[in-house]
Amino acid sequence: MRTECEENPVLQRDLEEIAQSSVPFEKLAGKTVFVTGATGLIGSQIVRALGCRNRLHGDNIHLVVLARSYEKAEKLFRPLIERGELTVVLGDINALPAVDGPIDYIIHGASATSSQYFVSHPVETILTAIDGTRAVLQLATEKRVQGFVYLSSLEVYGTPAADAGLIQETYSGYIDPLQVRSSYSEGKRMVECLCASYAAEYGVPVRIARLSQTFGPGVEYHDGRVFAEFARCAIEKRNIVLHTPGRTVRSYCYTKDAVTALLTILLCGESGQAYNVTNMDTAVSIREMAEMVCRIFPGSGIQVEMDTPKDLSSFGYNPEMVIRLDSRKLQALGWKAETGLEEMFLRLVESMQSYL
Repeated sequence: MRTECEENPVLQRDLEEIAQSSVPFEKLAGKTVFVTGATGLIGSQIVRALGCRNRLHGDNIHLVVLARSYEKAEKLFRPLIERGELTVVLGDINALPAVDGPIDYIIHGASATSSQYFVSHPVETILTAIDGTRAVLQLATEKRVQGFVYLSSLEVYGTPAADAGLIQETYSGYIDPLQVRSSYSEGKRMVECLCASYAAEYGVPVRIARLSQTFGPGVEYHDGRVFAEFARCAIEKRNIVLHTPGRTVRSYCYTKDAVTALLTILLCGESGQAYNVTNMDTAVSIREMAEMVCRIFPGSGIQVEMDTPKDLSSFGYNPEMVIRLDSRKLQALGWKAETGLEEMFLRLVESMQSYL
């Protein structure tokens, strides 16, 4: 029987570790799980991990994924399609098609993800968040699902105060609603309120996962985010060029840890509640992360360079900030992060090299 990700041994190893983890998969046995954003980094790994669980433990989880391109979905999930474990629903989150049959659980990850897109298409960013999620919540209401997790972001905290310390789920930072870059952050905030409202008014068992920046095997080689650029620099032996002083501090999470976190929240979290998803030991500045990459790949011979343009607005960067998420609420559900930042980059580079 074919494995779920034969082309990427690093990712396949992670999928099998997820399938053997302490996540209470028995709750999903024989159930149907609907996933939006299924062809994205995190969504695809959730789908493949559940398929891996089926192969290793015979849990008979049926997967239904929303995709705009059948070809892309088939490329990612061919072994699961061939095994009869996965159904592709063709359509867009902004015009959600009918989904036949029962749905027991929903993992909603469809969202705009590019900072430059937030700036160039702020209206679409907002409407995709609100209208798309409303449609999925309505589907959850009609199907009477047993669990629903919405993939939110640390960006709902905006710019924390300088003395904020560890950011818990009750914290609210500052977001300027008149900045178009806020389209993503404000959209996520409004959708969280929409989720809580559907939980209160219609009894939808929806939980919210506030993800820190997440990466690991499965990131595409030409991904535009900063961690991917740093990894490419190590592979291609190019100096890392920073366009800002790199003083922003945030925490990160490894993809495998994020997947186990999301499944834990889905199956064990409290309805109407939000949970931070992060490795609390990974908080570093962008500059420190760049220097770390230079250090852990000494064979690349790379260094950090500074090149600060006069106008940064077109890059879509967030304001400079320090944001350290507190994940103890999630840890109380039985989850813990297992992979540190250095190992995250070592596995990311190994994975990206498999695409060359």
